[in-house]
Amino acid sequence: MQQGVPESVEPSRRLHNLLHEIRSCCVCAPHLPLGANPVLRAHPAARILIVGQAPGTRVHATGIPWNDPSGDKLREWLGVNRAQFYDEQNFAIIPMGFCYPGKGKGGDKPPRPECAPLWHAKLDALLPNVRLTLLVGAYAIARYLPHSRALSLTECIAKADFKRERTLPLVHPSPRNKLWLKRNPWFESRCVPLLRKRLHDELALPRLTAIRPFPE
Repeated sequence: MQQGVPESVEPSRRLHNLLHEIRSCCVCAPHLPLGANPVLRAHPAARILIVGQAPGTRVHATGIPWNDPSGDKLREWLGVNRAQFYDEQNFAIIPMGFCYPGKGKGGDKPPRPECAPLWHAKLDALLPNVRLTLLVGAYAIARYLPHSRALSLTECIAKADFKRERTLPLVHPSPRNKLWLKRNPWFESRCVPLLRKRLHDELALPRLTAIRPFPE
């Protein structure tokens, strides 16, 4: 601890310094088509942790996580507006890969493998108030719920206890998953309302009950 810094202030300063270090990271820059631009958000008071996949081109350009159609769909599921979502005391947003990985076959490439082992444990240690962790997409689920690797994504989500478990798997809200949502209507009819209730109870937010259809 730095001399003269109150103990209550130190965790916030440590997280601030860590975020600066991460945002300056260029470990995998040679592999990134648009260069390094780590995108994440965190605050020691955050109650909900969202572990996503990796930024797309729009997020890379704006530096704002989930600032795209996938983010619109995720906010719809959570029943929050942009101001609530981007309030860092509500949500910490930490992707598996912090930078845009480039295009692959049928979509973006997987998140770079360097980020999570290098930074996630350090970040988790400075987020003591997280009460609910949302794993958005197969990459986050595979890392944080390793027992799920024997299950399909659908089975993993279907078996999750959305009323009680503190770590919940979600399908990625990308428009590419519209077909999955149509084939698995139970997710939006059963899981999403339970998720909203959990989240709004933790954050003391007004509850929204209507689930709008995915915008065309």
